[in-house]
Amino acid sequence: MEASLADHLAGLTFVDLTTDEVTALIVDAVAAWATDQGWRVYRRARSVVPLPPPYERQHSVLDVACARPAGPPVVIEVDHGHRKRTIDKLLAEAEAGRVPIWVRWGTGRFTEPPPPIRMVTLDVAARPAPDGKDRRHTRRPEPDRPAPRHSLDGAGTATAVVLPIPLAEPDRD
Repeated sequence: MEASLADHLAGLTFVDLTTDEVTALIVDAVAAWATDQGWRVYRRARSVVPLPPPYERQHSVLDVACARPAGPPVVIEVDHGHRKRTIDKLLAEAEAGRVPIWVRWGTGRFTEPPPPIRMVTLDVAARPAPDGKDRRHTRRPEPDRPAPRHSLDGAGTATAVVLPIPLAEPDRD
């Protein structure tokens, strides 16, 4: 399942997006993948995890939750950072019988989450924004292209030049 999602996300490309824009783009791509699987997709679905006080009567939300015709529901969180709260939420979802997937994106060095959380990673380059207040993120996967063909077509002969080239004396009138 996570291999299929990773394949779907592998083609994602973007240039100079903010952190929030990248997260939204990935959430959209995850939802499209789940829809392609024939699953019902719920964005910002209610989690089994309550929020901390003073909001304990409310529940945390999941980026994407999927109801499948066969098999337990799948829940997916999309993050660019390693957050303990996300791990705790996904572990609680697993205990409730759901299949947890964590889509991590960023510049790499992703720490593997504890089982049964499944992880899909997406390498994304980052640089400071022009205003210095935010970061801009870019993803341009390198296409599998063969090396260019080299040939001598059109190559001609050249005249060798002895170096250094002597400078001409200026005209003095």
